[in-house]
Amino acid sequence: MSAASSARTSRAQQVAGRIENDMLAARTPVGTSLGRRADLMREHNISPTVMNEVLRILRDRGLVEVRPGARGGIFVASQPPQVRLGALDLWFSGTGVDPLELFEARTHLEDLLTRVAVDRAGPEDVRDMEWALDEMRRATDARGYLEANMRLHRAIARASRVSVLADMYEAIATLLSASLTRAVMLEGTEELTRHNIAVHREIVSAIRDRNRQALDKAIHLHRQDLIQVTDPTRSPVSEED
Repeated sequence: MSAASSARTSRAQQVAGRIENDMLAARTPVGTSLGRRADLMREHNISPTVMNEVLRILRDRGLVEVRPGARGGIFVASQPPQVRLGALDLWFSGTGVDPLELFEARTHLEDLLTRVAVDRAGPEDVRDMEWALDEMRRATDARGYLEANMRLHRAIARASRVSVLADMYEAIATLLSASLTRAVMLEGTEELTRHNIAVHREIVSAIRDRNRQALDKAIHLHRQDLIQVTDPTRSPVSEED
């Protein structure tokens, strides 16, 4: 790929992400017109070539459709992802519970159980965490990455030896896994994913070394990774201490 072609693709990804974030924040209804190609080109100050790539990205994500004719234009084809978890966009089937609320409950339980596990985890617990961490590193798709992430936090929950809360965490994780219908790793987030893996490695190391100070720092970084700064409205948020 030439430098010019790479720059066009990068610009298109940025614009597509901005349009998707706007849809996510506004929860734009299906069928809503986003305007015509020329409108979006002017709004985002992009060329026809970049606009074509923007539309390809959004169509591939199933978010827009282009209708020809006098009443045509670009229309919302489906709701944006229900939950954005760091570098992941996640869709779920109906469970009767908003998946965002499940992720928020999961986040609060993780904070609590991780702080207990630092005092109670044994060698076998740490080995389970390291195995799950290795699975995160080797994951080749978004679903595999999320499942490995949940295995890691399940191991931490079990290591806390607070069986009632660990069972609650297990139930939430099981419900999320069972209702997940689609998972996509956002384009251009490779660095965020590497950082997320590094943060989880720090969490496991802190638990292994029983280092509370290092754990508090890693938990703070973990919270930051969970939040999509450009649009926190559908990302799990844990309040600061």
